Amino acid sequence: MMFDAIRKNAVTLAAFAVITTGVTAVVNYVTKPTVEHQTALQQKKLLDQVVPTDLYDNHIQQECFLVTDAAALVNDKPHHLYLARKGDQPVAAALETTAPDGYSGAIQMLVGADFHGKVLGVRVVEHHETPGLGDKIELRISDWINSFNGKVVHGADDKNFAVKKDGGEFDQFTGATITPRAVVNATKRTALLIETLPAKLSSLPECGDAP
Repeated sequence: MMFDAIRKNAVTLAAFAVITTGVTAVVNYVTKPTVEHQTALQQKKLLDQVVPTDLYDNHIQQECFLVTDAAALVNDKPHHLYLARKGDQPVAAALETTAPDGYSGAIQMLVGADFHGKVLGVRVVEHHETPGLGDKIELRISDWINSFNGKVVHGADDKNFAVKKDGGEFDQFTGATITPRAVVNATKRTALLIETLPAKLSSLPECGDAP
């Protein structure tokens, strides 16, 4: 009797697990296209903020390449590069990058620049900086991040491309210099890397070729 009850409960639980798994699979299958579409829209919105749409006429999201440069991008992982073309001519790019030396850890960023050292736009994608201080790197908190727009990096020794405390032209935050310094330095390194990329484009692997 007890054995029959145990077996009945086990069968019931197994059936419930199968049904739950099936429902989850169906929901995932049905919602996947919507999730992917929304993700693509958010990505395009972000790209539009760092590379103005009037500069290019290609589908920038479809021109995705992988860039590896431990010196400029901090680590040896492949970073996504989105190439902007005008009439098939490469004119600019948006490149994922990392500022490793934020006050509370690494700051993930997206930097847009042309191939002459001009920064077109910068956005912080992820960070853990102190609320009320370091979080001013977020556009929703402050427009400080827009101070990069149109600024040109004149080589690796450009002393102007730094926070004012270091003799440069970018404001630091009251009580928080480490965070803006990290973002400025990462932007500088990334813009200089983007400037070198036209000659390397033919050798860069496409994002779809990633293992």
